[in-house]
Amino acid sequence: MATKIKKQFSLSFHWEAQDPFLFLAHHRDFYPAGNAEMGPVANLGDRNLGNDFDLNNDFKMYHGHTVPGFPAHPHRGFETVTIVLEGYVDHFDSSGASGRYGDGDVQWMTAGRGMQHCEMFPCLHETAPNPLELFQIWLNLPKARKFVEPYYKMLWSETVPFKPIRQNSREVGKVKVIAGEIFESQTICPAPDSVASDRDAEVVIALIDIEPNEMLTLTAAPEGVERTLYFYQGEQLSVDGEMINAKTGMMLTADALTLKNGMQTAKCLLLQGRPIGEPVAAYGPFVMNTRAEITEAYEDYQKTRFGGWPWEKADPVHPRHEGRVAKYADGTVASPKA
Repeated sequence: MATKIKKQFSLSFHWEAQDPFLFLAHHRDFYPAGNAEMGPVANLGDRNLGNDFDLNNDFKMYHGHTVPGFPAHPHRGFETVTIVLEGYVDHFDSSGASGRYGDGDVQWMTAGRGMQHCEMFPCLHETAPNPLELFQIWLNLPKARKFVEPYYKMLWSETVPFKPIRQNSREVGKVKVIAGEIFESQTICPAPDSVASDRDAEVVIALIDIEPNEMLTLTAAPEGVERTLYFYQGEQLSVDGEMINAKTGMMLTADALTLKNGMQTAKCLLLQGRPIGEPVAAYGPFVMNTRAEITEAYEDYQKTRFGGWPWEKADPVHPRHEGRVAKYADGTVASPKA
């Protein structure tokens, strides 16, 4: 009997993906209490500040020097989908937009023709730890859309809740659907120029929890769709009869398959979609179709800075007591309670 798992790979920091996805990063950091500047209360003297990606440490500063995170940097030609499971992210971009999101919120950002943004991880709690866990998914744009207007939108956790999955008259798990439709749950892609906005693209981004000792059936995907399942937390999961340990990614066939869980809740991320099928040239923060277009992207950025940077510094953060909010370039302000 042919296996429905085409490929297995271990999950570390950057995870493999299939077209139309480029890759995804899983950030899991255990930040201590925060100081007056919302950086971690810790001795950072031995850190490679500005490039701290040491997976042996409980937390990483990434490209941050004071506050962990990713100070101002450019993008062109693709989208980022950032799912924050725990902790907070402060966003600022070259259009003048900004925001704070976390604890289940999702940010969808189409870089398009080019924009700068920063993603900082403020340590908001002064007397308690500041754990952070998030996924950032890079979703490609087809050639015809690589120069669309940049776009930024929030999906608040209150509007994208975990919903029960019921099969065989039992609640076998829960699903949070960020894009597409699966397990009779669906959401509307917030980005109008995204490949995910095309129904024929069959893009699905979903977080799936499977209850202990339960069995879940993943129905067949449409023909030609690529499907990847990331089993990132749990114990063991039987995937159509094959035992898989946690922290394993699986590129699957489009066939229906059965997931049978062990003694712990299994947490998975599912990505699927119809391949764009175009050449990919990627270097640093740019994803285009040719190397010449990558060179052009760097030249454009050096000339225009993609609109400049309207903020006083490269790593701004919001005031400590700022709530979850999105402040868009047109002056609109949105929050979960609005």
